[in-house]
Amino acid sequence: MKKLLLLACLALPCTAYAQSVTFTTEDYAPFNYREGKEIKGATVEQVEKVMAAIGVDYTIEIMPWARAFTLARTAPMTCVFATAHNGARDPLFKWVEPLLIDRNILITRKGSGVTASNLDEAKKYTVGTQREDYTETILKEKGFAKLDVASDFNATLRKLLGGRIDMMPISELYFEKLKVDQPVEIVTVLSSQPMGIACEKNFPADLLARMQAALDKLIADGDQKQIFLKYGMNLSE
Repeated sequence: MKKLLLLACLALPCTAYAQSVTFTTEDYAPFNYREGKEIKGATVEQVEKVMAAIGVDYTIEIMPWARAFTLARTAPMTCVFATAHNGARDPLFKWVEPLLIDRNILITRKGSGVTASNLDEAKKYTVGTQREDYTETILKEKGFAKLDVASDFNATLRKLLGGRIDMMPISELYFEKLKVDQPVEIVTVLSSQPMGIACEKNFPADLLARMQAALDKLIADGDQKQIFLKYGMNLSE
């Protein structure tokens, strides 16, 4: 667990909170990941900057996505990121966004022989994803029946590279880095959506508004773009 005590409230007007904000996320480099004892990533840095700007204590924990998602739905003062904001999830949380606007693509390993020019053709293949990940919902909504559900992203990727599944959904931004190190290639586009911070429904409205204002400034100042460039991703592509 990573915990930072922030002192910005000494200089800025702030509402006092009895407890800090708990952020949950998964191991999904380069967006959010653990390097030794440090939690890093392009979305982690945005969360850190947002919370530093408003001067509120917080913790960030990495765990399997299903647990991270469930905690943000049920535990007070808890938020999960980076979470796809779609119609099904909209009423479940309060939102701060966007940490990014991303397309999700279906990929396969090179040499697999898997080809599909559209989603209907892709449905004949076995597609892997993670339990409670938004891509599981998207795949089901789009009529994919041959699903292999794992506990986390890395388990799904191992299955793909090992030939145990035919395809998997992945962030297009992450794919640009993954293809440098792994023998993977694009099959077709699955979806496009904003990714944000999703907070438990009783999360304080004033605190949510301050977080959103801080993120808006991060974007307007160009800091969000610079963070992604730091991690080898160009949002303008």
